[in-house]
Amino acid sequence: MTRTARKRTRLILPAFAAGLGATVIFAQFDFGGAGAFAQDAPVAAPVAGTSEQADQTLPDPAAELKNKRDETRTELEAISKTINLSSDRVAALQKSIADLDKSSTNIRQALIDSAARRKALEKQILESEKKLADLGIKEDAIRRSLHERRGLLAEVLAALQRMGRNPPPALLVTPDDALASVRSAILLGAVVPGMRKETDKLAADLANLAALQAASVVEKANLTATMTNGIEEERRMDLLLAENDKLSRSNAADLEAEKKRSEELAGKATTLEGLVASMESEIASVRRAAEAARREEENRKLLTDEQRAQARALADSGVPDKNRIAPAYPFGELKAKLELPVAGDILRHFGDADGTGHEAMGMTLATNPDTVVTAPADGLVVFAGAFRSYGQMIILDTGDGYHLVLSGMDIISTRQGKFVFAGEPLAVMGAKRVASATALALETNRPTLYIEFRKDGKPVDSRPWWSAKDTGKARNDS
Repeated sequence: MTRTARKRTRLILPAFAAGLGATVIFAQFDFGGAGAFAQDAPVAAPVAGTSEQADQTLPDPAAELKNKRDETRTELEAISKTINLSSDRVAALQKSIADLDKSSTNIRQALIDSAARRKALEKQILESEKKLADLGIKEDAIRRSLHERRGLLAEVLAALQRMGRNPPPALLVTPDDALASVRSAILLGAVVPGMRKETDKLAADLANLAALQAASVVEKANLTATMTNGIEEERRMDLLLAENDKLSRSNAADLEAEKKRSEELAGKATTLEGLVASMESEIASVRRAAEAARREEENRKLLTDEQRAQARALADSGVPDKNRIAPAYPFGELKAKLELPVAGDILRHFGDADGTGHEAMGMTLATNPDTVVTAPADGLVVFAGAFRSYGQMIILDTGDGYHLVLSGMDIISTRQGKFVFAGEPLAVMGAKRVASATALALETNRPTLYIEFRKDGKPVDSRPWWSAKDTGKARNDS
Protein backbone atom coordinates (compact mmCIF):
# COMPACT_ATOMS: atom_id res chain seq x y z
CA MET A 1 0.00 0.00 0.00
CA THR A 2 1.38 3.46 -0.87
CA ARG A 3 2.22 6.04 1.78
CA THR A 4 -0.75 8.15 0.67
CA ALA A 5 -3.13 5.18 0.86
CA ARG A 6 -1.88 4.26 4.34
CA LYS A 7 -2.37 7.81 5.49
CA ARG A 8 -5.92 7.93 4.12
CA THR A 9 -6.86 4.59 5.68
CA ARG A 10 -5.35 5.58 9.01
CA LEU A 11 -7.06 8.97 9.23
CA ILE A 12 -10.54 8.19 7.93
CA LEU A 13 -12.55 8.11 11.12
CA PRO A 14 -10.46 9.94 13.66
CA ALA A 15 -11.29 12.93 11.52
CA PHE A 16 -15.00 12.28 12.09
CA ALA A 17 -14.47 12.21 15.83
CA ALA A 18 -12.47 15.41 15.85
CA GLY A 19 -14.61 17.17 13.27
CA LEU A 20 -11.65 19.44 12.42
CA GLY A 21 -9.62 19.44 9.23
CA ALA A 22 -11.33 16.28 8.01
CA THR A 23 -12.66 17.84 4.86
CA VAL A 24 -9.31 17.73 3.09
CA ILE A 25 -8.61 14.15 4.21
CA PHE A 26 -11.93 12.76 2.93
CA ALA A 27 -11.68 14.78 -0.26
CA GLN A 28 -8.78 12.54 -1.28
CA PHE A 29 -11.22 9.64 -1.75
CA ASP A 30 -12.73 11.53 -4.69
CA PHE A 31 -16.02 9.60 -4.52
CA GLY A 32 -17.79 12.44 -6.29
CA GLY A 33 -19.41 14.74 -3.78
CA ALA A 34 -16.27 15.37 -1.75
CA GLY A 35 -14.60 17.12 -4.65
CA ALA A 36 -16.40 20.39 -3.80
CA PHE A 37 -14.32 20.68 -0.65
CA ALA A 38 -11.00 19.73 -2.19
CA GLN A 39 -9.80 22.68 -4.25
CA ASP A 40 -6.71 22.98 -2.09
CA ALA A 41 -6.29 19.28 -1.32
CA PRO A 42 -3.24 17.41 -2.61
CA VAL A 43 -3.88 15.01 -5.51
CA ALA A 44 -3.88 11.40 -4.34
CA ALA A 45 -1.88 8.73 -6.13
CA PRO A 46 -3.90 6.84 -8.81
CA VAL A 47 -5.75 3.83 -7.46
CA ALA A 48 -4.97 0.47 -9.10
CA GLY A 49 -7.33 -0.29 -11.96
CA THR A 50 -7.88 3.16 -13.48
CA SER A 51 -9.52 3.32 -16.91
CA GLU A 52 -6.19 3.81 -18.70
CA GLN A 53 -4.68 0.76 -17.01
CA ALA A 54 -7.81 -1.27 -17.72
CA ASP A 55 -7.66 -0.40 -21.42
CA GLN A 56 -4.10 -1.67 -21.59
CA THR A 57 -4.93 -5.01 -19.95
CA LEU A 58 -8.27 -5.86 -21.59
CA PRO A 59 -7.99 -9.25 -23.35
CA ASP A 60 -8.85 -9.78 -26.99
CA PRO A 61 -12.53 -10.90 -27.07
CA ALA A 62 -12.01 -13.49 -29.83
CA ALA A 63 -8.97 -15.01 -28.12
CA GLU A 64 -10.76 -14.98 -24.78
CA LEU A 65 -13.77 -16.79 -26.28
CA LYS A 66 -11.53 -19.38 -27.92
CA ASN A 67 -9.62 -20.03 -24.69
CA LYS A 68 -12.79 -20.24 -22.63
CA ARG A 69 -14.44 -22.68 -25.05
CA ASP A 70 -11.28 -24.80 -25.04
CA GLU A 71 -11.37 -24.87 -21.23
CA THR A 72 -15.08 -25.75 -21.28
CA ARG A 73 -14.54 -28.60 -23.76
CA THR A 74 -11.72 -30.04 -21.67
CA GLU A 75 -13.98 -29.98 -18.63
CA LEU A 76 -16.84 -31.61 -20.57
CA GLU A 77 -14.59 -34.36 -21.88
CA ALA A 78 -13.59 -35.12 -18.29
CA ILE A 79 -17.26 -35.22 -17.26
CA SER A 80 -18.19 -37.53 -20.15
CA LYS A 81 -15.62 -40.09 -19.00
CA THR A 82 -17.35 -40.34 -15.63
CA ILE A 83 -20.84 -40.96 -17.05
CA ASN A 84 -22.06 -44.56 -17.05
CA LEU A 85 -25.50 -45.85 -17.98
CA SER A 86 -27.33 -47.61 -15.19
CA SER A 87 -27.94 -51.34 -15.56
CA ASP A 88 -31.68 -50.65 -15.81
CA ARG A 89 -31.21 -48.27 -18.73
CA VAL A 90 -28.89 -50.70 -20.52
CA ALA A 91 -31.37 -53.55 -20.03
CA ALA A 92 -34.27 -51.43 -21.29
CA LEU A 93 -32.22 -50.42 -24.32
CA GLN A 94 -31.31 -54.00 -25.18
CA LYS A 95 -34.94 -55.08 -24.78
CA SER A 96 -36.14 -52.35 -27.16
CA ILE A 97 -33.74 -53.62 -29.82
CA ALA A 98 -34.68 -57.26 -29.17
CA ASP A 99 -38.39 -56.45 -29.57
CA LEU A 100 -37.84 -54.63 -32.85
CA ASP A 101 -39.01 -56.33 -36.03
CA LYS A 102 -35.68 -57.15 -37.67
CA SER A 103 -36.67 -56.38 -41.23
CA SER A 104 -34.29 -54.26 -43.31
CA THR A 105 -36.87 -51.49 -43.60
CA ASN A 106 -37.51 -51.29 -39.88
CA ILE A 107 -33.82 -51.36 -38.99
CA ARG A 108 -33.12 -48.57 -41.47
CA GLN A 109 -35.93 -46.40 -40.13
CA ALA A 110 -34.80 -47.04 -36.55
CA LEU A 111 -31.29 -45.95 -37.53
CA ILE A 112 -32.62 -42.73 -39.10
CA ASP A 113 -34.70 -41.98 -36.01
CA SER A 114 -31.75 -42.69 -33.71
CA ALA A 115 -29.46 -40.47 -35.77
CA ALA A 116 -31.99 -37.62 -35.62
CA ARG A 117 -32.20 -37.88 -31.84
CA ARG A 118 -28.45 -38.11 -31.52
CA LYS A 119 -27.87 -35.02 -33.68
CA ALA A 120 -30.45 -33.08 -31.67
CA LEU A 121 -28.63 -34.00 -28.46
CA GLU A 122 -25.28 -33.05 -29.98
CA LYS A 123 -26.70 -29.65 -30.93
CA GLN A 124 -27.91 -29.20 -27.35
CA ILE A 125 -24.43 -30.05 -26.07
CA LEU A 126 -22.88 -27.47 -28.40
CA GLU A 127 -25.36 -24.82 -27.24
CA SER A 128 -24.68 -25.64 -23.58
CA GLU A 129 -20.97 -25.49 -24.26
CA LYS A 130 -21.37 -21.99 -25.74
CA LYS A 131 -23.56 -20.86 -22.81
CA LEU A 132 -21.03 -22.10 -20.27
CA ALA A 133 -18.19 -20.35 -22.11
CA ASP A 134 -20.21 -17.11 -22.21
CA LEU A 135 -21.05 -17.37 -18.49
CA GLY A 136 -17.38 -18.00 -17.76
CA ILE A 137 -16.31 -14.91 -19.70
CA LYS A 138 -18.83 -12.77 -17.80
CA GLU A 139 -17.60 -14.18 -14.49
CA ASP A 140 -14.01 -13.40 -15.46
CA ALA A 141 -14.98 -9.82 -16.42
CA ILE A 142 -16.54 -9.19 -13.00
CA ARG A 143 -13.56 -10.72 -11.22
CA ARG A 144 -11.19 -8.52 -13.26
CA SER A 145 -13.24 -5.45 -12.40
CA LEU A 146 -13.12 -6.30 -8.70
CA HIS A 147 -9.40 -6.98 -8.90
CA GLU A 148 -8.68 -3.71 -10.70
CA ARG A 149 -10.68 -1.77 -8.08
CA ARG A 150 -9.26 -3.64 -5.09
CA GLY A 151 -7.45 -0.57 -3.69
CA LEU A 152 -10.53 1.62 -3.84
CA LEU A 153 -12.82 -1.14 -2.53
CA ALA A 154 -10.47 -1.75 0.40
CA GLU A 155 -10.74 1.91 1.39
CA VAL A 156 -14.54 1.91 1.06
CA LEU A 157 -14.89 -1.24 3.15
CA ALA A 158 -12.46 0.08 5.74
CA ALA A 159 -14.37 3.35 5.99
CA LEU A 160 -17.69 1.55 6.39
CA GLN A 161 -16.22 -0.69 9.08
CA ARG A 162 -14.76 2.24 11.03
CA MET A 163 -18.01 4.20 10.78
CA GLY A 164 -19.87 1.21 12.21
CA ARG A 165 -17.50 0.96 15.18
CA ASN A 166 -17.12 4.69 15.86
CA PRO A 167 -20.08 6.54 14.31
CA PRO A 168 -19.87 10.34 13.95
CA PRO A 169 -21.84 12.38 16.52
CA ALA A 170 -25.52 12.97 15.85
CA LEU A 171 -26.73 16.50 15.14
CA LEU A 172 -29.07 16.60 18.21
CA VAL A 173 -26.47 16.85 20.99
CA THR A 174 -25.46 19.22 23.74
CA PRO A 175 -24.50 22.80 22.77
CA ASP A 176 -20.84 22.07 23.47
CA ASP A 177 -20.81 19.51 20.65
CA ALA A 178 -22.88 21.55 18.21
CA LEU A 179 -19.94 22.88 16.17
CA ALA A 180 -18.37 19.46 15.82
CA SER A 181 -21.72 17.92 14.93
CA VAL A 182 -22.39 20.49 12.23
CA ARG A 183 -18.95 19.96 10.74
CA SER A 184 -19.41 16.17 10.74
CA ALA A 185 -22.86 16.46 9.16
CA ILE A 186 -21.44 18.64 6.36
CA LEU A 187 -18.63 16.15 5.86
CA LEU A 188 -21.01 13.20 5.68
CA GLY A 189 -23.20 15.00 3.18
CA ALA A 190 -20.18 15.38 0.92
CA VAL A 191 -18.66 11.93 1.34
CA VAL A 192 -21.50 9.44 1.84
CA PRO A 193 -23.07 9.75 -1.65
CA GLY A 194 -19.78 8.77 -3.23
CA MET A 195 -19.28 5.91 -0.79
CA ARG A 196 -22.84 4.73 -1.40
CA LYS A 197 -22.25 4.72 -5.15
CA GLU A 198 -19.17 2.51 -4.80
CA THR A 199 -20.90 0.30 -2.21
CA ASP A 200 -23.94 -0.19 -4.46
CA LYS A 201 -21.68 -1.03 -7.39
CA LEU A 202 -19.79 -3.56 -5.30
CA ALA A 203 -23.03 -5.15 -4.10
CA ALA A 204 -24.35 -5.34 -7.68
CA ASP A 205 -21.12 -6.95 -8.91
CA LEU A 206 -21.22 -9.56 -6.16
CA ALA A 207 -24.90 -10.29 -6.86
CA ASN A 208 -24.19 -10.68 -10.59
CA LEU A 209 -21.25 -12.94 -9.84
CA ALA A 210 -23.41 -15.15 -7.61
CA ALA A 211 -26.15 -15.28 -10.27
CA LEU A 212 -23.66 -16.27 -12.98
CA GLN A 213 -22.21 -19.01 -10.79
CA ALA A 214 -25.70 -20.34 -10.04
CA ALA A 215 -26.56 -20.30 -13.76
CA SER A 216 -23.36 -22.24 -14.52
CA VAL A 217 -24.29 -24.90 -11.96
CA VAL A 218 -27.75 -25.31 -13.51
CA GLU A 219 -26.35 -25.43 -17.06
CA LYS A 220 -23.77 -28.05 -16.08
CA ALA A 221 -26.48 -30.20 -14.50
CA ASN A 222 -28.61 -29.94 -17.67
CA LEU A 223 -25.59 -30.68 -19.80
CA THR A 224 -24.72 -33.79 -17.80
CA ALA A 225 -28.25 -35.10 -18.34
CA THR A 226 -28.01 -34.35 -22.08
CA MET A 227 -24.65 -36.10 -22.33
CA THR A 228 -26.08 -39.14 -20.54
CA ASN A 229 -28.94 -39.29 -23.06
CA GLY A 230 -26.41 -38.90 -25.87
CA ILE A 231 -24.37 -41.85 -24.60
CA GLU A 232 -27.54 -43.95 -24.44
CA GLU A 233 -28.47 -42.98 -28.00
CA GLU A 234 -24.96 -43.81 -29.18
CA ARG A 235 -25.30 -47.26 -27.60
CA ARG A 236 -28.68 -47.75 -29.30
CA MET A 237 -27.19 -46.86 -32.68
CA ASP A 238 -24.32 -49.32 -32.17
CA LEU A 239 -26.83 -52.11 -31.47
CA LEU A 240 -28.89 -51.17 -34.53
CA LEU A 241 -25.82 -51.11 -36.75
CA ALA A 242 -24.90 -54.57 -35.47
CA GLU A 243 -28.37 -55.83 -36.40
CA ASN A 244 -28.04 -54.17 -39.79
CA ASP A 245 -24.74 -55.95 -40.37
CA LYS A 246 -26.37 -59.31 -39.62
CA LEU A 247 -28.77 -58.74 -42.53
CA SER A 248 -25.78 -58.41 -44.90
CA ARG A 249 -23.87 -61.50 -43.83
CA SER A 250 -25.23 -63.60 -46.69
CA ASN A 251 -23.06 -61.72 -49.17
CA ALA A 252 -20.21 -60.81 -46.80
CA ALA A 253 -17.62 -62.49 -49.02
CA ASP A 254 -18.69 -60.50 -52.07
CA LEU A 255 -18.65 -57.27 -50.07
CA GLU A 256 -15.13 -57.94 -48.81
CA ALA A 257 -13.89 -58.62 -52.34
CA GLU A 258 -15.48 -55.38 -53.56
CA LYS A 259 -13.90 -53.48 -50.68
CA LYS A 260 -10.44 -54.68 -51.64
CA ARG A 261 -11.05 -53.82 -55.27
CA SER A 262 -12.26 -50.32 -54.37
CA GLU A 263 -9.11 -49.76 -52.30
CA GLU A 264 -7.02 -50.69 -55.35
CA LEU A 265 -8.99 -48.29 -57.55
CA ALA A 266 -8.69 -45.50 -54.96
CA GLY A 267 -4.93 -46.00 -54.90
CA LYS A 268 -4.72 -45.58 -58.67
CA ALA A 269 -7.14 -42.65 -59.07
CA THR A 270 -5.64 -39.16 -59.03
CA THR A 271 -8.86 -37.10 -59.05
CA LEU A 272 -12.36 -37.36 -57.63
CA GLU A 273 -13.78 -37.54 -61.15
CA GLY A 274 -11.49 -40.45 -61.98
CA LEU A 275 -12.39 -42.21 -58.74
CA VAL A 276 -16.14 -41.91 -59.36
CA ALA A 277 -15.78 -43.12 -62.95
CA SER A 278 -13.70 -46.14 -61.95
CA MET A 279 -16.06 -47.08 -59.12
CA GLU A 280 -19.15 -46.91 -61.37
CA SER A 281 -17.49 -49.03 -64.02
CA GLU A 282 -15.41 -51.50 -61.95
CA ILE A 283 -17.45 -52.16 -58.78
CA ALA A 284 -20.44 -54.36 -59.57
CA SER A 285 -22.69 -53.25 -56.71
CA VAL A 286 -22.11 -49.58 -57.51
CA ARG A 287 -22.66 -50.17 -61.22
CA ARG A 288 -25.93 -52.05 -60.67
CA ALA A 289 -27.23 -49.53 -58.16
CA ALA A 290 -26.28 -46.58 -60.37
CA GLU A 291 -28.00 -48.14 -63.38
CA ALA A 292 -31.14 -48.86 -61.35
CA ALA A 293 -31.19 -45.32 -59.98
CA ARG A 294 -30.85 -43.87 -63.48
CA ARG A 295 -33.74 -46.00 -64.70
CA GLU A 296 -35.85 -44.71 -61.82
CA GLU A 297 -34.93 -41.14 -62.74
CA GLU A 298 -35.88 -41.76 -66.37
CA ASN A 299 -39.18 -43.32 -65.32
CA ARG A 300 -39.91 -40.33 -63.14
CA LYS A 301 -39.46 -38.03 -66.11
CA LEU A 302 -42.20 -39.98 -67.93
CA LEU A 303 -44.77 -39.38 -65.16
CA THR A 304 -47.71 -37.13 -65.83
CA ASP A 305 -47.99 -33.88 -63.87
CA GLU A 306 -50.68 -35.48 -61.71
CA GLN A 307 -48.55 -38.54 -60.96
CA ARG A 308 -45.55 -36.36 -60.23
CA ALA A 309 -47.61 -34.24 -57.84
CA GLN A 310 -48.84 -37.38 -56.05
CA ALA A 311 -45.27 -38.66 -55.66
CA ARG A 312 -44.12 -35.30 -54.29
CA ALA A 313 -47.06 -35.18 -51.86
CA LEU A 314 -46.18 -38.66 -50.61
CA ALA A 315 -42.56 -37.64 -50.09
CA ASP A 316 -43.61 -34.39 -48.37
CA SER A 317 -45.79 -36.36 -45.96
CA GLY A 318 -42.63 -37.83 -44.43
CA VAL A 319 -43.36 -41.39 -45.53
CA PRO A 320 -41.68 -41.77 -48.92
CA ASP A 321 -41.25 -45.28 -50.30
CA LYS A 322 -38.97 -47.07 -47.84
CA ASN A 323 -37.85 -49.45 -50.59
CA ARG A 324 -36.88 -46.70 -53.01
CA ILE A 325 -33.62 -47.02 -54.94
CA ALA A 326 -33.62 -43.47 -56.28
CA PRO A 327 -33.94 -40.11 -54.47
CA ALA A 328 -37.44 -39.20 -53.32
CA TYR A 329 -36.93 -35.70 -54.77
CA PRO A 330 -34.94 -34.34 -57.70
CA PHE A 331 -31.86 -32.81 -56.10
CA GLY A 332 -32.46 -29.45 -57.75
CA GLU A 333 -35.73 -29.13 -55.82
CA LEU A 334 -34.06 -29.51 -52.42
CA LYS A 335 -32.62 -26.01 -52.11
CA ALA A 336 -33.02 -24.54 -48.59
CA LYS A 337 -34.25 -27.96 -47.34
CA LEU A 338 -31.15 -30.00 -46.46
CA GLU A 339 -29.82 -30.37 -42.93
CA LEU A 340 -26.10 -30.30 -42.28
CA PRO A 341 -24.72 -33.83 -41.85
CA VAL A 342 -23.22 -33.00 -38.42
CA ALA A 343 -23.91 -30.77 -35.46
CA GLY A 344 -21.06 -28.28 -35.46
CA ASP A 345 -19.73 -24.80 -36.19
CA ILE A 346 -19.08 -23.65 -39.76
CA LEU A 347 -15.46 -22.57 -40.06
CA ARG A 348 -15.17 -22.08 -43.79
CA HIS A 349 -17.56 -21.70 -46.72
CA PHE A 350 -17.16 -22.34 -50.44
CA GLY A 351 -15.03 -19.54 -51.92
CA ASP A 352 -13.32 -18.56 -48.65
CA ALA A 353 -9.53 -18.41 -48.51
CA ASP A 354 -8.32 -21.89 -47.58
CA GLY A 355 -5.08 -20.76 -45.97
CA THR A 356 -2.92 -21.99 -48.86
CA GLY A 357 -3.48 -19.11 -51.26
CA HIS A 358 -6.49 -20.72 -52.95
CA GLU A 359 -10.25 -20.61 -52.57
CA ALA A 360 -12.04 -23.40 -50.73
CA MET A 361 -13.97 -25.76 -53.01
CA GLY A 362 -16.27 -26.81 -50.16
CA MET A 363 -17.28 -25.99 -46.63
CA THR A 364 -15.65 -27.10 -43.36
CA LEU A 365 -17.36 -27.66 -40.01
CA ALA A 366 -15.80 -28.16 -36.58
CA THR A 367 -17.55 -30.79 -34.48
CA ASN A 368 -17.25 -32.34 -31.06
CA PRO A 369 -15.57 -35.76 -30.73
CA ASP A 370 -17.57 -38.84 -31.76
CA THR A 371 -20.27 -36.80 -33.52
CA VAL A 372 -22.51 -38.80 -35.87
CA VAL A 373 -22.44 -37.97 -39.60
CA THR A 374 -25.69 -38.45 -41.53
CA ALA A 375 -26.64 -38.38 -45.20
CA PRO A 376 -27.78 -34.87 -46.19
CA ALA A 377 -30.01 -36.31 -48.92
CA ASP A 378 -31.03 -39.60 -50.52
CA GLY A 379 -28.21 -40.99 -52.57
CA LEU A 380 -26.15 -43.92 -53.77
CA VAL A 381 -22.87 -44.52 -51.94
CA VAL A 382 -20.41 -44.49 -54.82
CA PHE A 383 -17.33 -44.67 -52.59
CA ALA A 384 -16.66 -45.22 -48.89
CA GLY A 385 -13.07 -45.45 -47.71
CA ALA A 386 -9.71 -43.68 -47.61
CA PHE A 387 -8.71 -41.54 -50.59
CA ARG A 388 -5.39 -39.76 -50.85
CA SER A 389 -5.13 -36.58 -48.72
CA TYR A 390 -8.89 -36.50 -48.09
CA GLY A 391 -8.64 -39.20 -45.43
CA GLN A 392 -11.77 -41.28 -44.83
CA MET A 393 -14.25 -40.18 -47.48
CA ILE A 394 -17.80 -40.89 -48.68
CA ILE A 395 -19.14 -39.92 -52.10
CA LEU A 396 -22.91 -39.87 -52.62
CA ASP A 397 -24.57 -39.79 -56.04
CA THR A 398 -27.73 -37.76 -55.33
CA GLY A 399 -28.99 -37.70 -58.93
CA ASP A 400 -29.38 -34.88 -61.46
CA GLY A 401 -25.62 -34.98 -62.04
CA TYR A 402 -24.79 -34.08 -58.42
CA HIS A 403 -22.28 -35.80 -56.14
CA LEU A 404 -21.76 -34.99 -52.45
CA VAL A 405 -18.29 -35.52 -50.97
CA LEU A 406 -17.82 -35.91 -47.20
CA SER A 407 -14.35 -36.36 -45.68
CA GLY A 408 -12.56 -36.15 -42.34
CA MET A 409 -14.52 -38.87 -40.53
CA ASP A 410 -12.92 -41.48 -38.31
CA ILE A 411 -15.15 -44.54 -38.73
CA ILE A 412 -17.41 -45.19 -41.74
CA SER A 413 -20.52 -47.31 -41.13
CA THR A 414 -21.84 -47.59 -44.70
CA ARG A 415 -20.51 -49.21 -47.87
CA GLN A 416 -20.34 -48.49 -51.57
CA GLY A 417 -23.22 -49.73 -53.67
CA LYS A 418 -25.74 -49.03 -50.91
CA PHE A 419 -28.61 -46.59 -51.40
CA VAL A 420 -29.04 -44.44 -48.28
CA PHE A 421 -31.89 -42.21 -47.17
CA ALA A 422 -31.63 -38.62 -45.96
CA GLY A 423 -30.80 -38.66 -42.25
CA GLU A 424 -29.32 -42.16 -42.29
CA PRO A 425 -26.08 -42.45 -40.26
CA LEU A 426 -22.99 -42.84 -42.43
CA ALA A 427 -19.99 -42.34 -40.15
CA VAL A 428 -18.65 -41.01 -36.86
CA MET A 429 -16.11 -38.25 -36.29
CA GLY A 430 -12.92 -38.94 -34.36
CA ALA A 431 -11.52 -37.49 -31.16
CA LYS A 432 -9.46 -34.78 -32.86
CA ARG A 433 -8.88 -33.20 -36.24
CA VAL A 434 -7.56 -35.54 -38.91
CA ALA A 435 -4.63 -34.09 -40.81
CA SER A 436 -5.71 -33.69 -44.42
CA ALA A 437 -5.41 -31.29 -47.33
CA THR A 438 -9.00 -30.14 -46.82
CA ALA A 439 -8.34 -29.04 -43.23
CA LEU A 440 -5.10 -27.14 -43.59
CA ALA A 441 -4.62 -23.82 -41.79
CA LEU A 442 -7.63 -24.29 -39.52
CA GLU A 443 -7.06 -22.77 -36.10
CA THR A 444 -8.64 -25.65 -34.22
CA ASN A 445 -7.77 -29.13 -33.05
CA ARG A 446 -11.43 -30.19 -33.04
CA PRO A 447 -12.60 -32.85 -35.51
CA THR A 448 -13.48 -31.22 -38.86
CA LEU A 449 -15.82 -32.43 -41.58
CA TYR A 450 -15.27 -31.28 -45.15
CA ILE A 451 -18.32 -31.12 -47.46
CA GLU A 452 -18.11 -30.58 -51.20
CA PHE A 453 -20.98 -30.46 -53.71
CA ARG A 454 -20.12 -31.28 -57.32
CA LYS A 455 -22.30 -30.79 -60.39
CA ASP A 456 -21.20 -32.71 -63.50
CA GLY A 457 -17.75 -33.10 -61.96
CA LYS A 458 -17.22 -29.45 -60.93
CA PRO A 459 -17.42 -28.05 -57.37
CA VAL A 460 -20.39 -25.75 -56.65
CA ASP A 461 -21.42 -23.66 -53.65
CA SER A 462 -23.56 -25.77 -51.30
CA ARG A 463 -25.06 -22.84 -49.36
CA PRO A 464 -28.29 -22.63 -51.41
CA TRP A 465 -29.21 -26.18 -50.33
CA TRP A 466 -28.93 -25.84 -46.57
CA SER A 467 -31.96 -24.92 -44.49
CA ALA A 468 -32.11 -21.38 -43.09
CA LYS A 469 -31.17 -22.44 -39.55
CA ASP A 470 -27.96 -24.05 -40.82
CA THR A 471 -26.61 -21.24 -43.00
CA GLY A 472 -24.98 -19.13 -40.29
CA LYS A 473 -21.20 -19.02 -40.15
CA ALA A 474 -19.17 -19.15 -36.96
CA ARG A 475 -15.94 -17.24 -36.62
CA ASN A 476 -12.81 -19.30 -36.97
CA ASP A 477 -12.21 -19.04 -33.24
CA SER A 478 -13.41 -22.33 -31.89
